[in-house]
Formats: sequence, structure tokens, C-alpha cells
Amino acid sequence: MAQNGGISSFLHRSILRAITTLVFSYSHADEALRNELEKHLSPLKRTGKITTWHDRRIVPGQEFERKIDHYFSQADIILILISSDFIASDYCYQVEMKNALERHDRGEAVVIPVILRNCAWHQLEFGSIMAATIDGKPITKFATHDEGYVQVVEAVSRAIARMEAKKLQQTIHIPSPAPANPIFQGVDSVFTPRSSNLTLSVIARIMLFETVLTKL
Repeated sequence: MAQNGGISSFLHRSILRAITTLVFSYSHADEALRNELEKHLSPLKRTGKITTWHDRRIVPGQEFERKIDHYFSQADIILILISSDFIASDYCYQVEMKNALERHDRGEAVVIPVILRNCAWHQLEFGSIMAATIDGKPITKFATHDEGYVQVVEAVSRAIARMEAKKLQQTIHIPSPAPANPIFQGVDSVFTPRSSNLTLSVIARIMLFETVLTKL
């Protein structure tokens, strides 16, 4: 039991230290609003919770679409910044958003719509997903943009907390037959490949090490 508790504690700390990757899907017409939002996400960066990416990070010589595809396919959270310009953009809507929603539907990423400016968005594909601000209020309709961005940061924080809880659940206590070696009797947990890069042999070594320590 002591060994299991030690590994469980180790995994919990590892999950909490994991950095969430967040990317922005937006129209360049809304770049100033995106820049404001990224500043408001700074507390999450400072505390090691997230790292952010957007297409302005692509440097000369890199393939534009390949880079975007790479980061969007790896992102944990995708913020889609909604405005009439975003909806009118074939690339934003048909490529970035559709790919993001497919990953969202498969449970591979979390899509969070952020309504930047008033537009007819409720009937669109992402309309059933809870927006970042209360009642989907556009950022530009707040008394100050700051008030709206704070709600977005809170929504991102809640999404991170849910993802951490889900990862923790994926690491735990799936009953399995006890190995023949008596040192490992009573071990009743294995780890899913997605939740840890530790192999079972490494876990066994950790448990053996903890057993030795308790006998010293």
C-alpha cells in the first residue's frame, strides 16, 4: 500500500506539472484583440500552466500550412476567436475550425469559442459548445475588454482543471493479476500509455526501490 501511494503521489505531481498547449484560431483582422487576450493569459504562463502558439510565430522559410497543422494537431486547448471576419475566412472556418472540432468531438482537445465581436454565430457548427464568456457575450460589448478577457482566462483555467482530473483518472487502479514475484504481490494498478511514458518495468523498479527504503 505504501508503494502504491508513493507512485500515485508521484504521478499526481507529474500531471500537475504538465504544461497545457493552447493555440489560437483567429482572423488576422482580429489580431489586436488576440494580442490583448494573450496578455491576459500571462498569469497561466507565469505559473507554468500553459504555453501558447499562433501563426505569427511562423518564421520565414517555414511551410505555413504544415506548421499550422502540426500545432493544431498537438494542441490541448484551441481557442477559436469568433467574429464576422473569422466566419468569412475560408481557411479559418473550413480548415482550422473544422479540424479543431473534429479533435474536440474525439476527445483529443478542448475547443473554447471566444466571441470577439457581435455576429450571427449561434446556428453554426460550434454554436452548441459553451463559449468562454457568460452567455457568449462579445468581448467588445463589455464595459472594458479586460472584463471579458478575465472571463476567458477563468474558462481556460476550468478547462485545464478538468483535463488534469481526467488524466489523473486515466492513471489509476485498474485491477490486474498479481505478478509471481512476492515483492510485487498486491500491486493492483497499471498505467495507460497516454497518461505516462513510464513502462511497467520502470514502475516495478520504482516500487522495489521504495520497498528497500522502507526496510532500511
